[in-house]
Amino acid sequence: MKTIFKSTVLLTMGLAAVLTSCKDDNESNPTLTQPTQFVLNNPAVNGNIDLEKSKTVTLTWSQPTPYNDFNTPVVPTYTVEMSPTGSFTKAFDANAEDNTGADYFSLDETYSSGLEVVVNTETVNRSLLQLCGWTEATTPALQDVAIRVKSAIRDASFREYGVIYSNVVSMKTVPYYIELKPADPEIWWLIGGDIADGSWGGEMGKCVIAMQTVSGAEYDKKSGQGEITWTGYLAGSGFKLKKTLSSWDEQWGQGDAFGTFVENDGGSGNITVPEAGLYTVTLNTATHTLTVDKFAGSAPVYGGMAISGSFNDWGDTEMTPCSAGWENHDWYITYEFAAGDEVKIKEAGSWDFNKGGTLVNTADGMYTYGETNGANLVIAESGSYFILFNDITGYIRFIKQ
Repeated sequence: MKTIFKSTVLLTMGLAAVLTSCKDDNESNPTLTQPTQFVLNNPAVNGNIDLEKSKTVTLTWSQPTPYNDFNTPVVPTYTVEMSPTGSFTKAFDANAEDNTGADYFSLDETYSSGLEVVVNTETVNRSLLQLCGWTEATTPALQDVAIRVKSAIRDASFREYGVIYSNVVSMKTVPYYIELKPADPEIWWLIGGDIADGSWGGEMGKCVIAMQTVSGAEYDKKSGQGEITWTGYLAGSGFKLKKTLSSWDEQWGQGDAFGTFVENDGGSGNITVPEAGLYTVTLNTATHTLTVDKFAGSAPVYGGMAISGSFNDWGDTEMTPCSAGWENHDWYITYEFAAGDEVKIKEAGSWDFNKGGTLVNTADGMYTYGETNGANLVIAESGSYFILFNDITGYIRFIKQ
């Protein structure tokens, strides 16, 4: 039976006014009110949490009274922190050369809305292995893990203020050893009136399009953060970026005007280009920067794309265009492959345009930077795959279903 960890973060709201610098302006200048503490209850868990078998840890809390800036609610950001010692004196940094003395880690995922948080126990286990430096022989059979939650306000530069912490509670975990490898690149999704069918729905390919990694780019070993991109046609009907298909907690939208982009602002506008055309959208998830630039090149418009290979005698199994009603450069299909199947993506009815290459494995599938007349793509593991292809960049992504 899967063990689920549920706890409730109850917010006890004490208000602390931040005084303005000029006494005469006290009535006109904004003041910040914020909670002074919030209470994390002991987890209601029957037994130990097996980090391999339980899959998720669920944290819940009651609706907080918001931070308040001159009677305007300000949404805080919550971060879950965990420690095998309970000390919380120095945070572990996967990219630092020296982590001597580090005794806690922060989960990369942050939360700004909703009453329930589902934490991946694989992430908890991986973080413990990195922090403690366990080997297969030294990974303990049982490990106490202390938990606290940080609440803070972030400004446009992601500086934090108004930071408060919950009390510390603990849970007993059963860790397991795995060979650590760098995290997969963090991928965001495009959605909106300019994207796919323009419906703002959640179906991959039909409604939303995944962004792409950049060939030769480096990504954070722990979080997978770095530069991702997409090139395609934007008609001017607006779009946004979101991190996960199921949530709007982490998103990018438009500020006062095109060219000014804001992150995690639920009131942001749709990103609307000033004129229709080909654009490159570039998001750096490590530096929290977004650009939308006119594409300098040109791109042919194809009447159709297909997958072809050993599974269909190198015939054409046609893909579906993502965009409907305007210029399309993204294509998708879901297909069941056997292990060892060889695949290429090509123009329907012609081999003049075709892409192959070498697949890079990820936790949810594979990707490659498609090469013209490249090697056949070899499917290592049988199963159903959702395939997304961009005919401008040649990027091919397989997502295991």
